[in-house]
Amino acid sequence: MRRMQELSGARDPDTFVLRVVQPALVGMIDGTVSTLAPIFAAAVYSGSHAALLVGLATALGAGVSMGWSEALSDTGEQTDRGPAIVRGAITGIATTLGGLFHSLPFLIPARNTALAVAGVVVAIELFTIAVVRSRYLHVPLPSSLIAVTTGGVIVVGIGAAIGAS
Repeated sequence: MRRMQELSGARDPDTFVLRVVQPALVGMIDGTVSTLAPIFAAAVYSGSHAALLVGLATALGAGVSMGWSEALSDTGEQTDRGPAIVRGAITGIATTLGGLFHSLPFLIPARNTALAVAGVVVAIELFTIAVVRSRYLHVPLPSSLIAVTTGGVIVVGIGAAIGAS
């Protein structure tokens, strides 16, 4: 935590939230939610191996895309959001991890088992995001859980519907 504060130039807790927590949260939300549809569509349509490959590709691709986007969207000078390269790295790594965690259950060859394990992992990811939002952004935990879960459910539904078509 101290190292992140030093790298980001955070001088106080509010600056730490702006320069570290917010980019990490954006990445984790995007990585967790945006990768659900392609992974679950691949799992339903083609099975565990396809879902694993799609999951790895989307997690890595989304991580690069989000990291690059964050780094290029703001130099940090006008907004005091800190060094662009640091924010981009934080966002990119968090995005990759967000997509990677629920891709790994598809190492399990049995599709239904892999889907069940992935569902549990997604629930843990969404709960973690809600807790971080509650802790650092002072959003009440129940409303944070509802907001985060709603997004996840919508995207999983899209992926499952497309995969079943």
